[in-house]
Amino acid sequence: MNNVMIGLEVHVQLNKLKSKLFCGCSTDYQDEEPNTHTCPVCLGLPGALPVVNRKAVECGIKVALALNCEVLEQTLFYRKNYFYPDLPKGFQISQYDFPLAVNGKMSIETDRGEKIIRINRVHMEEDPARMIHEGGIQYSRHSLIDYNRSGMALLEIVTEPDLKSPKEARRFLDKLRSILEYLDVFNGDLEGAMRVDSNISLAGGDRAEVKNISSHKGVEKALSYEATRQKNLLRRNIKIIQETRHYDEERGITISMRTKEGEEDYRYFPEPDLPPMSVKSWTERLKDEIPELPDAKIRRFVEEYGVKENHARSLTSDIEIADYFETVCKSSICTIPRQKVVRRAREIDPNMAASWIVDVLKGELNYREMKIEGSPLTEDKTIKILKDLSSGKITEKNAVEIIREILDNGGDPEEIARRRGFGRLDRSETEILVKKVIEENPKVVEDYHKKKKRALNFLVGKVMALSKGKSAPKDVNELLEKYLCED
Repeated sequence: MNNVMIGLEVHVQLNKLKSKLFCGCSTDYQDEEPNTHTCPVCLGLPGALPVVNRKAVECGIKVALALNCEVLEQTLFYRKNYFYPDLPKGFQISQYDFPLAVNGKMSIETDRGEKIIRINRVHMEEDPARMIHEGGIQYSRHSLIDYNRSGMALLEIVTEPDLKSPKEARRFLDKLRSILEYLDVFNGDLEGAMRVDSNISLAGGDRAEVKNISSHKGVEKALSYEATRQKNLLRRNIKIIQETRHYDEERGITISMRTKEGEEDYRYFPEPDLPPMSVKSWTERLKDEIPELPDAKIRRFVEEYGVKENHARSLTSDIEIADYFETVCKSSICTIPRQKVVRRAREIDPNMAASWIVDVLKGELNYREMKIEGSPLTEDKTIKILKDLSSGKITEKNAVEIIREILDNGGDPEEIARRRGFGRLDRSETEILVKKVIEENPKVVEDYHKKKKRALNFLVGKVMALSKGKSAPKDVNELLEKYLCED
């Protein structure tokens, strides 16, 4: 798909604010009855006047700075006019000629290495109401509207068409979500927190916009379908028209909705009830409030903890996992050397912790659709498991089983290990099993001496089975090679 051009318009709901963008209605509406978090302003009733939520603007500037954007000297709200039932006023308050920020960039990891994606602009707008099409947008005989969402603060982040595949689009969204969570401006687990409009075209054809995709997986699937659809049309010499399409998640297809509007169709003009805002002077103060972001944390994890870069990337993709890892690694013991200066040594090897958190724990959490925050596997329990593993008290298989049981049922690692009879055999006990396996498998021993690699693996497996996984693999290999060489 090297002839694909993709640009994204990402709508991010600033749902960690206490009130909406232009009124005082609560943003905590997710589990409430429809149309109960409304007021004359967000319902667009006559005479109601908007007032800008300063905190929302500050959050927008933080996001712009994190995306390396240039914050403009002055920003201005406009009326974007179009008729649709989710806009009670008949227009949306958005931004046009004077957005919050422009000319940013963000790096992503691709199969060919790091790639820079340019950010065209970051601007603010109010969220429309939520429309529910029962039976799907194509076949629904009626629609329901919930105005609780109307007026929520949205940031729209618009990229240049620098993405060359659906996979790159998904990686961009994964990275963007991570940055937003580090900034603590939104909760990505809430419905509607991030919605994506994707513009996609192939060389030789016009572009289509796929609207309101609600998940990262959905974006990749929708763009993959749309790229294939356009490719097939071009192959048959059918002209691709500029249009707006809807992604049907259940069927995994895009559906034509209407021809694509141009900017002139929206009749933008300045919002008369909201004066221009000078926000450039806010940036220095807000820069100091931006936390350590994923790219900086990756570099620090590699330098400070000595972990592999791929592990550092996986750990830092989720701020909760990153904090969890640091807590585990910063567990320490005190030593008093001759100079009587107290030093603190790490109890847990950072590379060991990184490997177990990335390769085991994250997989177990994903399988259960759990997050580490609030899970029963607290940092102190992971520290205990890794200490017992490194000291030889339990095997790797035991450690995995303990992690699974704690995630499923809770409990204490030591109590689980004791109840389930976990623990390693010492070297002398393993030695007895090695001799037994060699004695019972003369044909395999003969194959070993014929340089057949599978023979050693077979014998290792037999010893591990006899020990029920309690022998240390290192002991098994060393003892087998010792006694096989003696033969």
